[in-house]
Amino acid sequence: MSFVVVARYLASPGERDGLLPLLDEMARESRKEPGNLVYRAHLGAEDDRLVVLYEEYESEDAFKAHCETEHFRRIVLGQIVPRLESREVHRLNPRGEL
Repeated sequence: MSFVVVARYLASPGERDGLLPLLDEMARESRKEPGNLVYRAHLGAEDDRLVVLYEEYESEDAFKAHCETEHFRRIVLGQIVPRLESREVHRLNPRGEL
């Protein structure tokens, strides 16, 4: 069973366009990680400051390893988070096969 993370970012006013290349770089680097299955950014259709990330990993340990990578620390913590008004991260376990 996989482990899913949904992150909701609200860009600070005037910061959204600066986030886009950082999100692209983060997606490229994260998809190279051994336990990453999906890393996809979605942009708000009604609120142009909203970004939602959908991430899927082979396991919770793979996600924890992702959070320890150089690119996560440099891009997310160092460059993305300072441009955000708010950030929510939800860790999700699958309910099961339907």
